[in-house]
Amino acid sequence: MEVFIQQLINGITLGSIYGLIAIGYTMVFGIIGMVNFAHGDVFMVSSFVALIAFLFITTWIGVPSVVVALLIVLLVAMLFTSLVNWAIERLAYRPLRGSFRLAPLISAIGMSIFLSNFVQVTQGPRNKAIPPMVHGEMVLFSQNGYNVTISLKQAIIWGVTAILLVAFWYLVAKTRLGRAQRACEQDQKMAALVGVNVDQTISITFVIAAALAAVAGTLYLTYYGVVNFADGFVPGVKAFTAAVLGGIGSLPGAVIGGLLIGLIETMWSAYFSIDYKDVAAFSVLAITLIFLPQGLFGRPDVEKV
Repeated sequence: MEVFIQQLINGITLGSIYGLIAIGYTMVFGIIGMVNFAHGDVFMVSSFVALIAFLFITTWIGVPSVVVALLIVLLVAMLFTSLVNWAIERLAYRPLRGSFRLAPLISAIGMSIFLSNFVQVTQGPRNKAIPPMVHGEMVLFSQNGYNVTISLKQAIIWGVTAILLVAFWYLVAKTRLGRAQRACEQDQKMAALVGVNVDQTISITFVIAAALAAVAGTLYLTYYGVVNFADGFVPGVKAFTAAVLGGIGSLPGAVIGGLLIGLIETMWSAYFSIDYKDVAAFSVLAITLIFLPQGLFGRPDVEKV
């Protein structure tokens, strides 16, 4: 029982990171109907930006407070990553928006390869590590000589994820930008006729998705303390799996899907074989597409005539 509870804590932590990345997938798909396969590599780029910013702040500037350093790192990662995703949307996706459906997909895969190889060339192929940024843990209870703990890093990830989800729900449900996003999701032509700036709304959506990916990348770096140029592919595909499992286009579904994928991965690692944890996560994608293609909270496609 104690192992189960510990893995539950670990799974929720990992699932929170996947959920933040999955929101970016589902936002872009909801508005322009395209899966941004470069989103995982945007997440990876944000981790490297956070790493460089943290080393610069602590080594060159010498900020003594870890809290201040983390806030600065988070803001820098969000700003830079948002600019990268904004440029990707303007250069790689917007010119192909009215083209046949396969063209934006090929462009997205091309941007993914470009980002991965650019980071490999500029930062090297080896793992990049940083000293532990956050220390400390709390023992919840002990049983049979096993301590069930929650670390300060995990608590920070839970808290940041919860705050962002509430803020994002308010943005989509209560603000003018959220209404414009929902209008573009339903019908871009009609939204333009009633005064919505469709191009601007889509660009802002890409910026918001990148900012959430940057938060996930910073939390990922804080949690594991190491990042590699190839870290965009596997977490990106798992986050995409989470979006499909929850129902791509559904924001609550993306978060719940992320939590489920995180729990499946950690529970499989604890009770079966850690070598097949990725197989277990990706098998969920195949099963979902076969038996529940619209996902847990997605709406079935309705053809407009």
